[in-house]
Amino acid sequence: MKATVYYAPGDVRVENVPDPTIQQPTDAIVRITHACICGSDLWFYRGEEEWQPGWRTGHEWMGIVEEVGSLVRTLKKGDRVLAPFAFSDGTCEFCHKGIQTSCVHGGFWGTTNDGGQAEAIRSPLADGTLVVIPKDVENDDDLLTAILPLTDVMSTGHHAAVSAGVRTGRTVAVVGDGAVGLCGVLAAKRLGAERIIILGRHTSRLEIARRFGATDVVSSRGEEAIAAVKEMTQGGAESVLECVGNQSAMATAIGIARPGGAIGYVGVPHGSGQNFNLNRLFMNNITLRGGVAPVRAYIPQLLADTVAGKLNASAVLDLTVDLDGVPRGYAAMDSREAIKVMVRP
Repeated sequence: MKATVYYAPGDVRVENVPDPTIQQPTDAIVRITHACICGSDLWFYRGEEEWQPGWRTGHEWMGIVEEVGSLVRTLKKGDRVLAPFAFSDGTCEFCHKGIQTSCVHGGFWGTTNDGGQAEAIRSPLADGTLVVIPKDVENDDDLLTAILPLTDVMSTGHHAAVSAGVRTGRTVAVVGDGAVGLCGVLAAKRLGAERIIILGRHTSRLEIARRFGATDVVSSRGEEAIAAVKEMTQGGAESVLECVGNQSAMATAIGIARPGGAIGYVGVPHGSGQNFNLNRLFMNNITLRGGVAPVRAYIPQLLADTVAGKLNASAVLDLTVDLDGVPRGYAAMDSREAIKVMVRP
């Protein structure tokens, strides 16, 4: 089969690799129908994360079950499924607490495991990981496209909003206009935010943010952006979503948070010197919560709303490529010609 393999910064290739096989009785083999390139994939693509030549890529995918191991109980051949970006057994202490990304037996797609930017994949711990898509929507292509962001970016935006305590009537600020930030806007709107301020600089992305529910836009950066948000809100936003992951984004998030408010941080940390203003957090009783999103915990509720037509983040998928086009997709995202690329093997 074909799969995407990392070789060096700026060098990902689609190659023939061995077909996946059942290795454990809890495995499933899934033929991939939809996948994505993630903004976090750009860190290794740009050489900002240490990756080894030969590692597989892709952690956002959906597909159709082709084979299941002898101990798989909740899935069968022919089921259409979506996968969170981490696999988990669903039975350990942390899975029961709803933080499946800390599963003691789990892991993440790609690197030394099979990746989702491929024709097929072996899913370990299939019962605890994969979610079956309802039969009555499994052939609706538009709806399947709307479901795809739940594998990561929509669920991650939701995690930022939940971590920041977004609720009805709140004022929210979202730092970052990438796919996660845009989904954070949509999540804040879903949770009832009254005012949503998006901090970003790209016109096409800000248009999507407004469609998703943003009421205000701040296009400046640094201290200028902090001053603008404080003036607009008369002291800062009650809930701040940090959706980038670098030091400047975190500094902005801390700077625009209202005393007594909360920051939900979900941007994958990258770059050196991840220092932040602990004193401002401490002196103003600002809560900092978040981290890697436990997508498996969020998928059921978000899937139900998507199927019901109440939630649709598909606008962030603004470029579609086939599997051979994955290298082009990386280049398009790296140059900001695309927000997020959908892959249709």
